[in-house]
Amino acid sequence: MTKDPKDLRSARWFAPDDLRSMGHRSRAAQMGWTGEDWDGKPVIAIINTWSDLSPCHHHLRDRAEWVKRGILQAGGTPAELPVHDFAEQFLKPTSMLYRNLGAIEVEETLRSHPVDGVVLMGGCDKSTPALVMGAVSMGLPMIFMPAGAMLRGNYAGQKLGSGTDVWKYWDERRAGNIGADEWEGVQGGIARSYGTCMTMGTASTMMSIAEGFGLCLPGASSIPAPDAGHKRMAAACGRRIFDMVWEDLTPNKIITPAATRNAVTVAMATGCSTNAIIHLIAMARRAGVDLNLDDIDAVGRTTPVIANIRPSGTEYLMEDFFYAGGLPALMQELGDKLDLSATTVTGQTLGEDIANARNFNTDVIRPLSNPVYSEGSLAVLRGNLAPDGAVIKPAAMDPKFQTHKGPAIVADSYDALKEIINDEDYPMTPDSVLVLRNAGPQGGPGMPEWGMIPMPKALLKLGLRDMVRLSDARMSGTSYGACILHMAPEAYVGGPLALIETGDIIEVDVPGRSLNVQLSDTELAERRAAWVAPEPRYQRGYGWMFARHIQQADKGCDFDYLETGFGAPVPEPDIN
Repeated sequence: MTKDPKDLRSARWFAPDDLRSMGHRSRAAQMGWTGEDWDGKPVIAIINTWSDLSPCHHHLRDRAEWVKRGILQAGGTPAELPVHDFAEQFLKPTSMLYRNLGAIEVEETLRSHPVDGVVLMGGCDKSTPALVMGAVSMGLPMIFMPAGAMLRGNYAGQKLGSGTDVWKYWDERRAGNIGADEWEGVQGGIARSYGTCMTMGTASTMMSIAEGFGLCLPGASSIPAPDAGHKRMAAACGRRIFDMVWEDLTPNKIITPAATRNAVTVAMATGCSTNAIIHLIAMARRAGVDLNLDDIDAVGRTTPVIANIRPSGTEYLMEDFFYAGGLPALMQELGDKLDLSATTVTGQTLGEDIANARNFNTDVIRPLSNPVYSEGSLAVLRGNLAPDGAVIKPAAMDPKFQTHKGPAIVADSYDALKEIINDEDYPMTPDSVLVLRNAGPQGGPGMPEWGMIPMPKALLKLGLRDMVRLSDARMSGTSYGACILHMAPEAYVGGPLALIETGDIIEVDVPGRSLNVQLSDTELAERRAAWVAPEPRYQRGYGWMFARHIQQADKGCDFDYLETGFGAPVPEPDIN
């Protein structure tokens, strides 16, 4: 124990013999608390993202009770505090519009309440970065409790992967190869339990990244949500955060440059979602680590995909990954590609945490000598179409499109795009490059997951299932295909994507990391001079604030004023 009980943060509220603290104690007594709950013991916040409209987090109301059990077992006092639920499926126009709002809510909820440490409960796509970003900015001892993936999907004896098989079967439905009954069968079988997507989508990616940073108990990110071990893990989080408070093990001691590189390496090896890049940059910068696209691409060049999990893999899902040994086994396989000296929430080094990990299935978790894909999951492209970068997932695309040249078909909105892809006679060839613009951070607004553009019917009827697609939007981590995303600067603010026209020739070179349009600088300059900026999306409210402070994808889409370097640290609140 390194911290004196009188130095507990909660003691500022409860310990003084004055009028204000008497009010705090009397109101705590109103809730049934007694001195045994606040005298010399930590008050631990449980930040809960449960709601009735959050299927991925539907079990977190129950898991909060298990976290409380662990806190009480250790001798602390639990305080459950609800925040925004981040329901990926239901939040419109996109949950990404609200990630930073959630981070603000977490930071200010922790700052304004008498708590000494925090267990963060989440997992659905934007919840992990939002929770971590807010808690890191606050700086209290924290531990992340992953929501866990749902069970495997099943239909007609086929193993279904959430998201990934939706896109696959939707193409077959639009091609006329399956009927309404089969479509409804997939609908009823693809999500069979609470928990996040069980593919290596954004949810599993971000939970794995949290563990890669050292913010989770070893193996926590791989436990399926319905597994009894998930309850035991929740209680263990409660016990461990109690000790972290006394040890004063704060996030700045965990999220270091070494830990950040570990998190990026883990992401690349798992076959991560393209969304990982945006969130990795935002999370690292909240901790004062200057991570950029080139850093991430460099790790990707030397880190192969070794998790054989859909959509980068061919057969397996997160349940299989857990049975194979989970993330600790994958990190064991990575060996010296990780900095094993990094400190984690256990208070030990990463090397100590994974020392006894075992790989029980070398087809699910491949050795480095037999990877799923020879480089990392993601690649960063640059050129006159994306001077600040764009992202592609080479491991989940038809390899023939890694080097490609073809004419653009440009859609200025998603509605315009739907007209193109639903027209069986739209003039296009397999070489065409389908472009969706005005879907970035400002243009979407909020950078919605429209980048995995459905295959056009004109090509589906030819039997084709992939083509080059280009956008300033994002795509679901469960998606796949030759989709180039996150183009920065986005079209809505006048990025080069705003200037191209249908028929312009697009050149893609993934091995060479380039993305260009065959136009001279003079032609681009003339088009830029003629470009007219669109009207602002919002005239008031949160959207108005969002539009004025959101940064571009290459900078993590954080609000400029929330980054660590924007100003001096926020002081503790006055208690008067």
